[in-house]
Amino acid sequence: MTRARVRTSGARPPLTLALPALAAVAFLALPLLGILVRTEWGELADHLSAPGTVEALRLSLLVSFWALGLSLLLGVPLAWLLARVPFPGKAFVRSLVLLPMVLPPTVGGVALLLAFGRRGLLGPWLRDTFGITLPFHTSGAVLAATFVAMPFLVISLEGALGGLRPRYEETAASLGASPVKVFFTVTLPMVAPGVLAGAALTWARALGEFGATITFAGNLPGTTQTLPLQVYLLLQDEPEAATSVSLLLLAIAMGVLIALRGRWTGTPADRRVRASGGAGPGAEPGAEPGGEPPAPAGPPVSSEERSGLHAEVTGFTRLTLDAGPGTTIAVVGPNGAGKTTLLRALLGLTPRAHAVLRLGDEDVTALPPHRRRVAWVPQDGALFPHMTALANTAYGLRAQGVARAEARREAQGWLDRLGVGHLAHRRPPQLSGGQAGRVALARALAARPRLLVLDEPLAALDQTTRAQVRHTLRTHLAGFGGVCLMVTHDPVEAVSLADRVLVLDEGRALQDAAPAEVTRHPRSPWVARMLGRNAWPGTATGEGLALDAGGVLVAADPPPPGTRALAVVAPEAVSVHREKPAGSPRNVWSGTVREITSSGSRLRVLIGSGRTPDLVAEITPQAAAELGLADGVPVWTSVKATETTVVPL
Repeated sequence: MTRARVRTSGARPPLTLALPALAAVAFLALPLLGILVRTEWGELADHLSAPGTVEALRLSLLVSFWALGLSLLLGVPLAWLLARVPFPGKAFVRSLVLLPMVLPPTVGGVALLLAFGRRGLLGPWLRDTFGITLPFHTSGAVLAATFVAMPFLVISLEGALGGLRPRYEETAASLGASPVKVFFTVTLPMVAPGVLAGAALTWARALGEFGATITFAGNLPGTTQTLPLQVYLLLQDEPEAATSVSLLLLAIAMGVLIALRGRWTGTPADRRVRASGGAGPGAEPGAEPGGEPPAPAGPPVSSEERSGLHAEVTGFTRLTLDAGPGTTIAVVGPNGAGKTTLLRALLGLTPRAHAVLRLGDEDVTALPPHRRRVAWVPQDGALFPHMTALANTAYGLRAQGVARAEARREAQGWLDRLGVGHLAHRRPPQLSGGQAGRVALARALAARPRLLVLDEPLAALDQTTRAQVRHTLRTHLAGFGGVCLMVTHDPVEAVSLADRVLVLDEGRALQDAAPAEVTRHPRSPWVARMLGRNAWPGTATGEGLALDAGGVLVAADPPPPGTRALAVVAPEAVSVHREKPAGSPRNVWSGTVREITSSGSRLRVLIGSGRTPDLVAEITPQAAAELGLADGVPVWTSVKATETTVVPL
């Protein structure tokens, strides 16, 4: 794959920027070049094999690796705390982490003496209680190196954690994993490149530490005299040997930076492409578009436990929800209506809303997310990229304490039922969108949830794959003994998969009814338009509806005057004319064609006017040709009063 050029061909950087940049490169390179030029290459081996140098190198490696271990033990939890937990004083704690990076090393050594020295804050207590004396001891050199090097690990890992979207950890919690298990099985593996990069930088910084070490631990041969301190001593008597040892430290530092290339540097997109072996998202080696085999229908899978739901949600989303075992509810509404907030409140993952939740006979309101048995399938599936499809599917069972062999056997069964069993050993980047969606569904169902929460699970799929996965989902929801809530913007999904449709707007329930009832009498303009209808809110009058957007719509059976209502007109009930029609239609408006789109074997014509609401008419291509319709053509529209449905709000 050819890498895109950063700048366009022929463009030249301005000299006012290029010259200082080149000067900066020279400024950084010349000192390093000086070491290379002044090194006595013929005596390099003798200098590096001198007893004092070998002993200093051994001690440096010992100190740096102990410092790295201590930094990992303390720094990884600290980085997680800074990245994931809001708490008062976080900015101050982050400043403490950064302080050793900007503090003069000798000042750091003085600070360590005042804290851990023989007369420091903790020094006497450590000596009297544990017999530990840190200054002028190898452990003191480890402490000094850790003090100045650990910030590199914390800052590196905090950045990696900040780039990791929480949905992976939230999904793992919904499958039954405790916070500690989530950290070690999901969070840490997914930020492993950041941990490795931070660890390498931490080790290199600890290896080269000088100022804090000599101030706090002294310069005792064989005890605290590390390689940088050896360089300092050699400069006084053997400058050629000091140059050789400096070259060794330079080579080690450059080796670390070269090893970090591609982890510490480069864009996240570059790292993702390398991690997936060059395959783009959703790529499947050797697969043709649309060639995904359909899932076997098979018999519905019976749930081991049947449980209903009762929820009282307060906050941004406010509603009461009751559902019996085996019920599937489609949650629909415009963006910002509170759909995702409702799901996250049931999961216990948002402060925006609070749900008093009962599943079956158990009140789970006070339980943390990992103990509620509410399985979540996010919009993109959130499959753990470091695990195979089989390991993903078995994750919830393993988190609940099921033995590994049994969990993998049951997970394989779910993958087989959903038609992706042959992909069990592939990782998510090697799966197509439809395959990944099925694996995510298998993972959620395998976790034995009492409530299944699906957040637009089919939104990212193409039409063909969506139909296949919809059929699979319908088959397996038929045997699910719990309750399923599914957010969707697709009317086909709402009608074909759900027993009920819950319509939300601004956090409140506008309608909760069977799909057929919502289709016939939608109480939300957004839902009516989602179903392909014309919908206009207004206030009832004696003969129809005074529309909020202007104009009057005559209806055959209007509600009592003053009632807030919604007028719904099917597009096929709208007639289009080039001249003003005469005869029986009670609603006649003029307008202009704004857009013509194809809808199966018919055309949908958007007609707008400054005096009346926009409306959509559905006509045949032959009728459009006979009328000479095109964008900008003036037309007349008519709707019979008997074709208008008025729904009180």
